[in-house]
Amino acid sequence: MGISAGFMVPHPPLIIPEVGGGEEKKIQKTIDAYRKAAQMISSLQPETIVLLSPHQIMYADYFHISPGQGTRGDFGQFRAARTSMEVSYDTEFVRVLCDAAAEAGLEAGTLGERERKLDHGTMVPLYFVNQLWKEYRLVRIGLSGFPLAAHYRLGQCIQAAAQTLGRNTVVVASGDLSHKLKEDGPYGYQEEGPAYDARVMDVMGRAAFGELLEFSEDFCEKAAECGHRSFTILAGAFDRTGVEVERLSYEGPFGVGYGVCTYRPTGYDETRNFLEQYEEKKRQVLLARREREDPYARLARYTIEAFVKTGTLPKMPQGLPEELYQNRAGAFVSLKEDGRLRGCIGTIQAVRGSLAEEIMHNAVSACSADPRFDPVEDWEVERLTISVDVLGETERISSPEELDVTRYGVIVTRGRRRGLLLPNLEGVDTIEQQVAIAKQKAGIKEHESVELERFEVIRHH
Repeated sequence: MGISAGFMVPHPPLIIPEVGGGEEKKIQKTIDAYRKAAQMISSLQPETIVLLSPHQIMYADYFHISPGQGTRGDFGQFRAARTSMEVSYDTEFVRVLCDAAAEAGLEAGTLGERERKLDHGTMVPLYFVNQLWKEYRLVRIGLSGFPLAAHYRLGQCIQAAAQTLGRNTVVVASGDLSHKLKEDGPYGYQEEGPAYDARVMDVMGRAAFGELLEFSEDFCEKAAECGHRSFTILAGAFDRTGVEVERLSYEGPFGVGYGVCTYRPTGYDETRNFLEQYEEKKRQVLLARREREDPYARLARYTIEAFVKTGTLPKMPQGLPEELYQNRAGAFVSLKEDGRLRGCIGTIQAVRGSLAEEIMHNAVSACSADPRFDPVEDWEVERLTISVDVLGETERISSPEELDVTRYGVIVTRGRRRGLLLPNLEGVDTIEQQVAIAKQKAGIKEHESVELERFEVIRHH
């Protein structure tokens, strides 16, 4: 059999009458859509439901799949403890899925369980399903901090497991959309909120799954969405598969977006190899960007490529611009992969004999010694976007009002603790954010006073 349907659904607890106490009637379109989706699931009589939940245990570098024979949960945290459910897990499916993930090089499995009880991201969809169909076993999967492409790959593994077992399987991607739709909503308003909802509902309403991979992390974060990774796993589960899509509903009266779509496979379709298309497109962009790199960024890349392969700092190349040999300055080397920071190490002032040496040593540190990340591996190097910031002289200032996040970097100092943040960083839009992050990096508490310095940089790509 394999995957017989997929569903994009939200998980507002108040949609459960025992929780909503009448408020659920304000999202009647979502309730009606949920019931229609549940009827479809009931008609398919799946043996296995794979449920993807943002409120399941989430690790930065691991996909957690619930272990054991089964579990239970209730809505006690929403003052409706009597509304509960029990589930049995499909242990064979879990085993085959873990094997498929290992073969695909994904960090996924049943380790690290911290909470056995069902989360509301799981229970809300099952509340509707259980009214019509209970003869299924569950596979419950959390999300991760991996890039979106890794979530798509996990979806491919789900597809492979369902096909290997010949199991009649449906995939339910649980996730709300933006939480930033209204000023008077529980999370306030951000212009990216409505923009995200319009864009993602357009993408999911067309089943244009490849476009999910093109949403930037910064855009998703500002929109405060919670379901995008769930939807991307769902997309991977339909890799190379034609689908019949039905957009059932969208609304957001409480300031949080709720969307419901259903997907039925129509057969094999080689043209819907979205991850391969995305990675080829990205490869071409990276190659073009690499061709445009200036000598500073090329020097950092040359150093990283050599160090990752050999484990040693390479010899300084010939033919660099004279200022790299003659000048001395502090420099930061920043690495990004799939738009996400992958390493950033630098020096505030020159500690090497030349700017070229400064860049080379900091490039090695950025790819191998940033404590926030594992060392860069050989296969990653070509995927890296590299920038080099050469720092100007630092200048003591008396007030944050003398800062400008697009022009100046900041250094905060309290005693021996010192933190630095570069200027013009994606996602850092205010002086308050800039100073707060610099304090955090230095281990300085937010309320503690600090001395401030500013500096300008020349950024090389």
